[in-house]
Amino acid sequence: MAAQKDLWDAIVIGAGIQGCFTAYHLAKHRKRVLLLEQFFLPHSRGSSHGQSRIIRKAYVEDFYTQMMHECYQIWAQLEHEAGTQLYRQTGLLLLGMKENQELKTIQANLSRQRVEHQCLSSEELKQRFPNIRLTRGEVGLLDNSGGVLYAYKALRALQDAVRQLGGIVHDGEKVVEINPGLLVKVKTTSRSYQAKSLVITAGPWTNQLLRPLGIELPLQTLRINVCYWRERVPGSYGVSQAFPCFLWLGLYPHHLYGLPAGEYPGLMKVSYHHGNHADPEERDCPTARADIRDVQIVSSFVRDHLPDLKPEPAVMESCMYTNTPDEHFILDRHPKYNNIVIGAGFSGHGFKLAPVVGKILYELSMKLTPSYDLAPFQISRFPSLGKAHL
Repeated sequence: MAAQKDLWDAIVIGAGIQGCFTAYHLAKHRKRVLLLEQFFLPHSRGSSHGQSRIIRKAYVEDFYTQMMHECYQIWAQLEHEAGTQLYRQTGLLLLGMKENQELKTIQANLSRQRVEHQCLSSEELKQRFPNIRLTRGEVGLLDNSGGVLYAYKALRALQDAVRQLGGIVHDGEKVVEINPGLLVKVKTTSRSYQAKSLVITAGPWTNQLLRPLGIELPLQTLRINVCYWRERVPGSYGVSQAFPCFLWLGLYPHHLYGLPAGEYPGLMKVSYHHGNHADPEERDCPTARADIRDVQIVSSFVRDHLPDLKPEPAVMESCMYTNTPDEHFILDRHPKYNNIVIGAGFSGHGFKLAPVVGKILYELSMKLTPSYDLAPFQISRFPSLGKAHL
């Protein structure tokens, strides 16, 4: 048996937002936690970098809206502990045709859960947001709680909080081997560790770690082009003009989203919620011509609907999505090893939900009763992952 000082209550692999919140909850409950990250921090290789993310309660699925109630509380708590602003309320405007089923379901869900919102007719939209051009008589749904999370500041505040609570963060240390057992042994490029439980929150690298453990999840890694567009008149789409975040539904197979100008002065983030298949090891390589198809979609959208932006991207960055077939998360134990917990497949909408995801992964790793119904997030919902994979 390992000497007590060498034994961790939990090791978390991956120091993105999900892994950091998992380590935060473990450390808050006085667990001996080690957070391992393969790259040196901060880095831009995964899904948690960049300056901003949308936060909202507006969801088709009521289980996400329920989780978001607590997420807002934990974000506010972290903001208080860090002594720095991590969230700005701008409202989130959903746009689509009156008969759009997604829009109807979201509105019904917000009403049922008593989330403050407003339904706006085409005329009301034109009056309130004259620099949005409606081409098909779209209507709006405003989620008042929506806004911007300052992603980079939040990640840094969380990593600091983990350390202050007694957690240990080792970056630049890649995991090369996991040996399951009553104690899980983890070997990195630097040394070996053992723990009572292991949590894997490795984003696009999840299956690399899981394959030797006899399981491969149906995860698709995508490279997303994150685009910023220059305002013709600086400030016209800014927070100071009370311009909200937005999601535009029903124009294309995936929605378009935008955040008011802020992180780059005079530039507004507008992107397409989908991208191109990518190997996470090669994401820093030059992109092929086919990779800008989504940028062309956004460019024509900007030209048609946001007339006060120039329709060529001024800045382009990239981000990785790790998608499941249904775009719901995987929050579950390994089917064979119940002290190995997996958080994966956040499908481009996990950042805002990380406070509760981290809490759930902490509960699973400590064999506590989960605070939420995890049926939507179980591995068993993918029938192709039968016992044959183990």
